Amino acid sequence: MSEPLLKIDHVSKRFTRDLGLIQRGLARLTGGRGVETVHALTDVNLSVQRGEVLGIVGESGCGKSTLGRIASGIYAATEGSVTLDGQPVAQERGGRTQKLTTKVQMIHQDPFASLNPRMKVGETIGEGPRLNHLAKAPEVRARTRELLEQVGLEATYVDRYPHQFSGGQRQRIAIARALAMNPEVLVLDEAVASLDVSIQAQVLNVFTDLRRDLGLTALFISHDLSVVRHVCDRVAIMYLGRVVELADASVLYDKPLHPYTEALFASVPTLGTGRARFNPIKGEIPSPLNPPSGCAFHPRCPLAGPRCRAEVPRLRGTTVGRDVACHLHDGGTGVEAA
Repeated sequence: MSEPLLKIDHVSKRFTRDLGLIQRGLARLTGGRGVETVHALTDVNLSVQRGEVLGIVGESGCGKSTLGRIASGIYAATEGSVTLDGQPVAQERGGRTQKLTTKVQMIHQDPFASLNPRMKVGETIGEGPRLNHLAKAPEVRARTRELLEQVGLEATYVDRYPHQFSGGQRQRIAIARALAMNPEVLVLDEAVASLDVSIQAQVLNVFTDLRRDLGLTALFISHDLSVVRHVCDRVAIMYLGRVVELADASVLYDKPLHPYTEALFASVPTLGTGRARFNPIKGEIPSPLNPPSGCAFHPRCPLAGPRCRAEVPRLRGTTVGRDVACHLHDGGTGVEAA
């Protein structure tokens, strides 16, 4: 296999903040520290081949959006690295993140919040190429009109403002803005989650057409398992900041191996003979302020054993194209004796 276009190598991300005066006093009394640390990501390893769409799936709070921001250079990793064609995407200097490439672009969940309401659509799409000297002013105007047509909008929309568009149209504008930078990788963070189902289908069809025509490479972050199955080549399942399973989409959906993946798929409502079946995952996601020892899923896992509570499972290959972080599949056993 060729070298990956985008490589996420042993990436961890922690956010810290100082406690308030009262909290600091309580921390001193209990022997605690004066800061809180959120363990958003822990030792994440992923790679994306050129032309591939990798899905990132998990419950809210699992770290998938943080991973997307690190992959696109908005955040710098606390540990590890993200590289595009072997070159770093971002670095931290003086406590601030410095993005080092424009070749990775992010499309956010809320298209209205991510577009400047005071700027016309043409200005919004053309701002990036103009400021980064990717094209001269007359070329930017022509390119903007071309991009609008490419995402299924009329070129005459360049002089309209974001509030004059529907949610689906605004998301198409956000896609056009990202494409204006001639990216090699797109990061889509819940890009259709806020849209109606019919509008979701339209935006996804635009993305599918662009992928085919432009050979796009993408990280597709979503909680919608049906959308991910339709769009992605491979899927990574995340839980509390770790990747717990990684496989081709067809293989993963046919036979999930990790107990969390199985529970996640089982929690999707399905329609049978006139009755909906819904099996929610029992228990609550542990706090990233104080993650559990061993396997992070063990407090909610019906198969957890002593080893699961004591030892963190590594993401290991079980078959070709399939990696799982579970003691049940690493030659040991996590099941408690009956």
